[in-house]
Amino acid sequence: MTETMADNIKIALSVLLLVAGVAGFYLLSDSAMILRVVSVLAGAGAAVAVASLSVPGRRFLEFGRESVVEAKKVAWPSRKETLQTTGVVFAFVFVMAITLWITDKALEWALYDLLLGWKK
Repeated sequence: MTETMADNIKIALSVLLLVAGVAGFYLLSDSAMILRVVSVLAGAGAAVAVASLSVPGRRFLEFGRESVVEAKKVAWPSRKETLQTTGVVFAFVFVMAITLWITDKALEWALYDLLLGWKK
């Protein structure tokens, strides 16, 4: 059996384990919610364990680890910077809304009252 075929079988088995965990959630509908959630978590855990044995699964897990490392490198804004930026966005949206409303009313007046003569 080639390595690609073995990887495909492992990935298919991991998908089936995940589906089995979700199916267990619905099949245990009369049981306590904690048991149903454990069913899904066990299926997902088993699926990840089997998938991590394949080459694509290992690459995916390595990608996840590298993503966490990169996210830690990000210079996140402070609370003050975030609130200031949010305030600027809200102010801009408010100004644009007023501008568009004035433009709409001006065009309505020009088209309906002046051009077409449809007085309200």
